[in-house]
Amino acid sequence: MSVADTSVRLPAEWRDFLALTKPRVMTLVVFTGMCGLLAAPASVDPVIGFTAILCIALGAGAAGALNQWYEADIDAAMKRTAARPLPAGRMDRQSALHFGVGVAAFSVILMGLAVNAVAAAILAVSILFYVLIYTVWLKRRTPQNIVIGGAAGAFPPLIGWAAATGQVALLPFLLFCTVFLWTPPHFWALALFVETDYANAGVPMLPVVAGERTTRNQIGLYTVPMAVAAIAPWPLGLTGAVYGWSALVLTAVFGVLAAQVAFRHTHANDAMVPEKRLFRFSLLYLALIFAAVVIDRWIA
Repeated sequence: MSVADTSVRLPAEWRDFLALTKPRVMTLVVFTGMCGLLAAPASVDPVIGFTAILCIALGAGAAGALNQWYEADIDAAMKRTAARPLPAGRMDRQSALHFGVGVAAFSVILMGLAVNAVAAAILAVSILFYVLIYTVWLKRRTPQNIVIGGAAGAFPPLIGWAAATGQVALLPFLLFCTVFLWTPPHFWALALFVETDYANAGVPMLPVVAGERTTRNQIGLYTVPMAVAAIAPWPLGLTGAVYGWSALVLTAVFGVLAAQVAFRHTHANDAMVPEKRLFRFSLLYLALIFAAVVIDRWIA
């Protein structure tokens, strides 16, 4: 692995450590984990619930920090990540490594001591999967990086559910599958309009190595099983009509946007409006799907 310039021009501030945790990514992770906890058929002490969500946030932040530690060279080569603390020279890589490892260990230990061992074990697996499987093994080696690596971001509903019940069940597993299958069309939509960035950094994202047409086809293909996983809880009797109709409508909109991307032909300097629209809606889609699970549970 080539190493980015590690010379430090300015001392790191608290904002730089916060930036290491990828706050925007962490927000969605925390939200899906919280929804898993709230949708579980168990009454959770508020202090225990808060501790569980805190541990999920810390674990996600630690994984983000370790990702940036390992990928400092990639971040330096990409326009959208060049201002991060490491490539910008505001922090040395050793500080990022120590911060990531320390926070990761603390989050797992706290989850195990304050919540339960099952939730702690799944949290540990999620951190290790993101850092070792996705970041270290897959990211630089295969265009399937985001397909397999997408599992890392799908663990939070399982963790939240396990924090509340001490076990896993079919509903959180289907939520896991929804996030797992949502990840490829979500990230490939992004990759289509930042393809040059990935190419410059030498990251084998699908548009770079297989081309735009293949990427569009794959977005369409992955949307189908994602839709099945998202809607399945209703016919299986795991949720009520509130979730069912919400999932149907939201997934239909997602499907239309994905089809627009999948069947579209573009030219050089194209504005990529449908791709950006799908990427942005995909974030809203996931948030609303998980909110619907909780609302359905509360009014059942």
